Amino acid sequence: MHDLIAALLPAKADNTVLGMKLPVYVFLLIAIVSTIRSSIHLFAPDGGAGSIAGMNLKVEGAGGIVFAFALWGSAQLVYALMQLVVAFRYRSLVPLMYVLLMVETLLRMLVGRMKPVTFAHTPPGAMGNYVILPLAAVMLALSLWR
Repeated sequence: MHDLIAALLPAKADNTVLGMKLPVYVFLLIAIVSTIRSSIHLFAPDGGAGSIAGMNLKVEGAGGIVFAFALWGSAQLVYALMQLVVAFRYRSLVPLMYVLLMVETLLRMLVGRMKPVTFAHTPPGAMGNYVILPLAAVMLALSLWR
């Protein structure tokens, strides 16, 4: 157990990769996709709520929905920038970042169950959750495998 904690929270954050290198490259790809996704939510006129997620924005309060999507995009962009910093400079933190990615994905899925919303179609992010969760779990295992 101590080894697991030490692998997730190394005493020194640096570019050392103790496990396999594949998870670092996959993590970099995830960080790039996260940067693109967050930028769309932040900068698209509708925040991606209607054009991508398929939400009906012809309702009263639609401006609030667009605002919330843009806020979400700004938070995602900060997270994506941290992912990029880790991918390029602090690779020893990649296992921890996979744990955070899994927690964040599970929380989004939980929110979707607790506060369901009607969409015209299944949003790409909802489908992506079922890809990213097992991918992150496998990459976490590989990043810890010595």
